[in-house]
Amino acid sequence: MAKPVLAAQLYTLREFTQTASDFSTSMRKVREMGYTAVQVSGIGAIPPQEVKAILDDNGLTVCITHIGFDRLTKELPAVIDEHHLWGCPHVAVGSMPASYRNAGEQGFKQFARDAGEIGRRLRQANLTFSYHNHSFEFVRFGKRTGLDVIYDESDPRDLQAEIDTYWVQHGGGDPAQWIRKLKGRMPVVHLKDMVIVDSQQTMAEVGEGNLNWPAILDACREAGVQWYAVEQDICQRDPFESLAISYRNLNAMGLS
Repeated sequence: MAKPVLAAQLYTLREFTQTASDFSTSMRKVREMGYTAVQVSGIGAIPPQEVKAILDDNGLTVCITHIGFDRLTKELPAVIDEHHLWGCPHVAVGSMPASYRNAGEQGFKQFARDAGEIGRRLRQANLTFSYHNHSFEFVRFGKRTGLDVIYDESDPRDLQAEIDTYWVQHGGGDPAQWIRKLKGRMPVVHLKDMVIVDSQQTMAEVGEGNLNWPAILDACREAGVQWYAVEQDICQRDPFESLAISYRNLNAMGLS
């Protein structure tokens, strides 16, 4: 297996990627930090060909995306074309729509079926499909969490995982344990740290908080994770500085 690669999750920089000009400036900064890959998420309405040109100009690879579930159900052929254009092998959805999560266990089961069908069609186009968790999926239905239901009720070939370390911890789970549980089913992991500020759980740069990074990274290696995507939905400082701090800390842990 190829050496895992660090990627910048562009949702972190969403306020700076809404126009082609800002996107170009931001991608130059991302590459200067040391990142060689990105996850496309939260960017503005920039033509896919222009996105590709800007990324190519900066030597950046697209490892995965976040695509809204509505677009996946209504515009899947266009989504497939974009990923082939970008040379991006993985598609992910950032969350479960409220209509499913508000319907209890049956809603989680239906989402697993519907997402699996999207994944089957993506697999036919030589792409994978992954689900990105938050913490609401840790609601319990008897002995199973909602996240258990999603993965138990779907075919691993059609629905893979994009575990988010912060949100697993936020939901009361063990990030390393969940990563190991999904061994061979998770091409991309989301890395973000957690600190406590004014008695509240708060996102932090990787290595600046309280998560057990040696255990998490060991689990990622055991699980065969290919891409380590750094994301911070909410930053306490300039988002570019936050991404750079996470990169330097992960680099010191042996990743690049």
